[in-house]
Amino acid sequence: MRHLLLALPFALLPLVAAQAHEHGHDHDHEHSHDSLGAHEHGVASLNAALDGNLLELQFESPAMNLVGFEHAAKSDADKAKVAAAKRELEQPISLFALTSGDCKATQVELQSPLFADKAHDHKHGHHDHKHEGEHSDIHAHYRFECAKANELKQLDLAELFKRFPATEKIQVQLIGPNGQQGVELTPAQPRLSF
Repeated sequence: MRHLLLALPFALLPLVAAQAHEHGHDHDHEHSHDSLGAHEHGVASLNAALDGNLLELQFESPAMNLVGFEHAAKSDADKAKVAAAKRELEQPISLFALTSGDCKATQVELQSPLFADKAHDHKHGHHDHKHEGEHSDIHAHYRFECAKANELKQLDLAELFKRFPATEKIQVQLIGPNGQQGVELTPAQPRLSF
């Protein structure tokens, strides 16, 4: 399943590129359509794969969208914002509105330099520890087992947009029973059908 998620961005690259070229932009800032992993404030990405009764989600966002800053949390106020965001991200059933399908989160992994706990520092060689002034992202990986996966009809990110209002759009790439699709969700259009 993880291999399926890792291949997803490459499988959907033509879809996203085509969508980007069809989508006219009259904004004052530059867009980089060459890289799906570009760090852009207000923009997050979500890869989703539904295979049988397993649903996997990989959510990636600049920390700015979720906590309002990207530097290491030093003040009590910043530490409280990081802790609050982490608590929200640890509740994926409500964030992704998985109320149908009888889904249970069986795995929740959160990674970010902001979550580094000095007293309980993990020894993972693949973590990117950012320096002051650099961009900082938050990565979340969720695995769900859904007893009634056939009842999952849509992914609704309205609650995620509500809880993290600095997130303006989420680039979603989905592999599900009806094939592959790539779509951009916003607070005004937060739903995607499987």
